[in-house]
Amino acid sequence: MNSSLLSQLEVGIKKMGLDLPESVPVRLIEYLELLVKWNKAYNLTAVRNPVEMISKHLLDSLAVLPYIGDGLIVDVGSGAGLPGIPLALACPQTRFVLLDSNGKKTSFLIQAKRLLKLDNVEVVNQRVEDYRPELYFDAVIARAYADTRLILKSTAHLHQPETRILVMQGKLDEAINDPAYILKQAHTLDVYGLDAERHLLEIIKAKSQL
Repeated sequence: MNSSLLSQLEVGIKKMGLDLPESVPVRLIEYLELLVKWNKAYNLTAVRNPVEMISKHLLDSLAVLPYIGDGLIVDVGSGAGLPGIPLALACPQTRFVLLDSNGKKTSFLIQAKRLLKLDNVEVVNQRVEDYRPELYFDAVIARAYADTRLILKSTAHLHQPETRILVMQGKLDEAINDPAYILKQAHTLDVYGLDAERHLLEIIKAKSQL
């Protein structure tokens, strides 16, 4: 366990005002070290430096924590498990489906689920358009997956009237361009150590569509 990385993460968590169980930072670093190891062979993320991963991956994912809620959540285009795995570690009472069509990335996710003992995580290797779960989701979240219009279109079959669609962004773009949905709120995310804009769009179905 890299104590320097752990200290940096703990400072970031405190600065961002996040209230996490005491064991979570250690488990997050375990996940980061696993990601660094697999990244050498599988190119899971363009960020190579573990120090940069603290802010760009871990704290960036945790920044949406106040808006997640309970229930069943699908992380669409999860890739290396971002934001799904950090959120699953922070919210053991919430169930997460990590959905990605890339076999190498889902192989990593399966390994991470096993080693981190994430009983609240399910990994699915499938295109979102082909994914047909038995249950609808309480929230759909996407980080660096596609633009908002495509996210809404490709995940529409996963939405029930109460489903919230959470779109993580860099530069703020509030355009929905789909009359079936409305923007409930745009949140500015303050990610410690990250010198870049980060936002979260919280989108719901329009009442006329319910």
